[in-house]
Amino acid sequence: MKISIIVPTYNNLNYLKLFLKSIKENSNYENETIVHVNEGSDGTLDFVKNENIKYTYSKENIGLCSAVNIAAAKASHELIIYAHDDMFFCKNWDAQLLKEIKNINHNFFYISGMNVSYLDGFINHDCGKLPNEFDPDKFHSFCENDNTPSYQGSHWAPHVVHKSLWNEVGGFSEEFNPGDGSDPDFCYKLWHKNIRIFKTFSKWKVYHFGSATTRKSKYVTKNKGTKTFLLKWKISPRTFRNHYLKGEKKIEYKGPLKKPKLNIIFIKDYLIDKLKYLYLKTITTLFKI
Repeated sequence: MKISIIVPTYNNLNYLKLFLKSIKENSNYENETIVHVNEGSDGTLDFVKNENIKYTYSKENIGLCSAVNIAAAKASHELIIYAHDDMFFCKNWDAQLLKEIKNINHNFFYISGMNVSYLDGFINHDCGKLPNEFDPDKFHSFCENDNTPSYQGSHWAPHVVHKSLWNEVGGFSEEFNPGDGSDPDFCYKLWHKNIRIFKTFSKWKVYHFGSATTRKSKYVTKNKGTKTFLLKWKISPRTFRNHYLKGEKKIEYKGPLKKPKLNIIFIKDYLIDKLKYLYLKTITTLFKI
């Protein structure tokens, strides 16, 4: 199998350059990278053209979901990775990932990378707060010596799915633009297709600066991801992640997931979500919001 990496960017050129450097220097294979340039007024558009990087383009910031879908439609390979432009991939990430997928031996999986960051990462380890402060040797040394196991559930981006699965669920749902709530929505669509392998893979580590990507937009207040998710699925993203994906706590990966257990905590959260759904449905119907 081969990999197509989809990365949306919105006037974030310094981060994007570092991301692309990590793909070039730390990959074992010739992977395809497709950048969606939102606006590109900071020189991003000229940069991808001059560097002969495969790209798609919109004059305005169209939001993460639409940007990813447009770029993913150009993917040539069987595996689709969605990544942020403010990430840096570890050494040999693709060899480790392809080995893992080969061991699964089918296409019904969702694997996410393990985020390392100076703040609010899955693992906190300070290798720099900005691209010009980043210490790649410190990051690589950490990755080589870290023994964190793979965990159950998902840490969202970066993630990889098979292209056939991506197409079957229609990629990202664009009602979640500019992006808030799109990851749990995508996973819940996969859940309804009976995908049960949701794994945060420890050997695919990425350093995540946590800067604003395509979501840094004046339009961000127009989308409330939790509200949109609740109205669509009648449960909250938190309930889905906690009870279905088992991702709220760091639980070591043991295999495919099963349906949630009908215990008191699940029933309580489920009923609270139903009440919230009914309230939101009533308000949106009455006031047409």
